Amino acid sequence: MTGIGMIVVDPGGRILLGLGHDGRWELPGGKVDPGENFEQAGARELAEETALQVRAEDVSVVAMVLDSERGIPRISAAGLVQGVRGAPQVTEPDKIARWQWYAPEDIPGELFVPSAGVLRAWRPDLTLPKVHTYSYPISVIGAEAGRLPCDGRNRPEPRK
Repeated sequence: MTGIGMIVVDPGGRILLGLGHDGRWELPGGKVDPGENFEQAGARELAEETALQVRAEDVSVVAMVLDSERGIPRISAAGLVQGVRGAPQVTEPDKIARWQWYAPEDIPGELFVPSAGVLRAWRPDLTLPKVHTYSYPISVIGAEAGRLPCDGRNRPEPRK
């Protein structure tokens, strides 16, 4: 299963979480549909689940997270976004009871495993429940972009 968890940060630095009917809090997000990239899926899922609007190009994938909750391998992109338009609404009441903003230090302990993994990949300093996930930060790619070749003609000098 391939999906995205959207870390939505408001101007005050708070994170948006939804309360599922099982009592666990989760990030907005969901499965990547055929033909979509992670950013497109994140923007679509955010609009479907919360009525918040964001352009796909404003979603930054900051890590990949692998978990196997209930024996199902799942890869989730950690999508970070600020500057969304609108106010969160419960648009899928069969899945989410309410949306609520939390300061990072006040994130509830009962979290959906993929959401906990995505939040931990984004901010390892947060106090979150221990979950068995593997995270692969990808922000290093951006920092290293000037050193990496962009095509076959521009090769970096070999190290001595």
